[in-house]
Amino acid sequence: QVQLVESGGGLVQAGGSLRLSCAASGRTFSNFGMGWFRQTPEKRRELVAAINYKGSTTYYTDSVKGRFTISRDNARNTVYLQMNSLKPEDTAVYYCAGSHDGLGLKTTYDYWGQGTQVTVSS
Repeated sequence: QVQLVESGGGLVQAGGSLRLSCAASGRTFSNFGMGWFRQTPEKRRELVAAINYKGSTTYYTDSVKGRFTISRDNARNTVYLQMNSLKPEDTAVYYCAGSHDGLGLKTTYDYWGQGTQVTVSS
């Protein structure tokens, strides 16, 4: 069993930055593909960014390319999402997720965190 705990959300002005962290418990984190999703009441959950098990391959949805960066530190069992040049439309609950498919990016995710709110004011 793997538990994921997000942190780093909050309120920021447009153009600002936030860094989300996701700490994982369990000894198999380094084998997992990891992703960050977001969801608003109006939209279904979408995959924002993903990274393979060793950090060599990443995926970003078009709307965040060039602004967000996903990374991981397997020694610390942590995955990060650096968010720069934030826009009001980035406002959402952000979820960390882990997949047994270590190579997959747009794949099935098996474990989920509780979510952290990101609010970007205009």
